[in-house]
Amino acid sequence: MDLVDELKAFVATAQSGSFTAAAAQLGVSNRLTSKYVAELETRLGVRLLQRTTRRVGLTPAGEDLLARVPAVLEDLEEVLGSVTEGSQGLSGMVRVSAPVTFGEVWVGAMLGRFAQAHPGVTVDLRLSDAFTDLASEGIDLAFRIGTSDVLSLKQKRLGAFQSVLVASPGYLAAHGTPQRIEDLVEHACILDTNRRRSRRWSFVRDGVAVDMDVQGRFMVNSARAVVALAEAGLGIALVPRFALGETLETGRLVTVLPGSEAESGPISAIYLEGRALPRKIRALIDFAAEDIRQSGML
Repeated sequence: MDLVDELKAFVATAQSGSFTAAAAQLGVSNRLTSKYVAELETRLGVRLLQRTTRRVGLTPAGEDLLARVPAVLEDLEEVLGSVTEGSQGLSGMVRVSAPVTFGEVWVGAMLGRFAQAHPGVTVDLRLSDAFTDLASEGIDLAFRIGTSDVLSLKQKRLGAFQSVLVASPGYLAAHGTPQRIEDLVEHACILDTNRRRSRRWSFVRDGVAVDMDVQGRFMVNSARAVVALAEAGLGIALVPRFALGETLETGRLVTVLPGSEAESGPISAIYLEGRALPRKIRALIDFAAEDIRQSGML
C-alpha cells in the first residue's frame, strides 16, 4: 500500500474528524480510507487516532504527525508539479477561507475564474466570519478584511476596502441628516459586530482621526444584513463599499457625511509562516491580486 495514500488519508481524517468526510474529500470509499489509516498505524507501530462511534480524535502521536505531514505532502506535490508544469499545469486541491459577505461578493467568482484558467485545480471554499485556524483546519489560503495580529501568519496585501456611512432617504426624511460626525450620537446606528469595535466608528476629518461612540437597536454579524436593515429605514450604517451592491446607484441608500472619510483597511491573502508556498498557492495569490485590481470593486 502506498505511503503517500496512507498519509493523505490520515490528514484528511484528522482534519475533518471522520472517515466518511475524509473519504468524500479524497474521492474513495469509507472502508478504503479507514484501511489506509490502519495500515499507516501498523507501519509506524503507534496509534494515531482515537476512534469513537461519532468522531475520531488525535492521539499525541497523531497530533505530532499532523503538525508535520501536510507540509511534506504539499512539498511533494510541488516537486512533482514542477516536473510536469510544462505539459500539465497546476493541479490538486486548494482549500480557501474567506469572510461570508466578501466571499459571496468577490472570492467565489474569483476562484471560479482561477479554476477556469487551471482545469486541474479543485477548490474547497469555506466561508466564515470567524478567524479560521489555518493549521488545524488545513486551509491553504485565507482572504481577510482588516489587520491580523497572528504572528505565525504571513500576508500579501491585495488592496484596501473603504467603509461608507449610509442611510435610506426615508430614514433621513424622518430623523434628519447628520451634519457633523458628532451628530451620530443622536441617531439610531446599525452595528456590525464583525467589526472589532462595533460601537466605536472611526473617521478622518481634515486629516485628523475622529472616533465616535454610537448606539443602536440592531446588532448583527453580517454586512449584508446591516445593508438590508439600513434599506428598511431602521438606522444609519457604516458598511464596506463592496457590501453595498447597487444600493447607492438605485437610490435605495444615500451617503451620509460625504466629506468625512470613514474607516478603511487592508484586504489581504493570508497563509502560514515558515515554509515555501506550493506553486498553485503562489499562482492563486498573484491571480487574486490582479483580479481584484481589475474588478473595480474597491
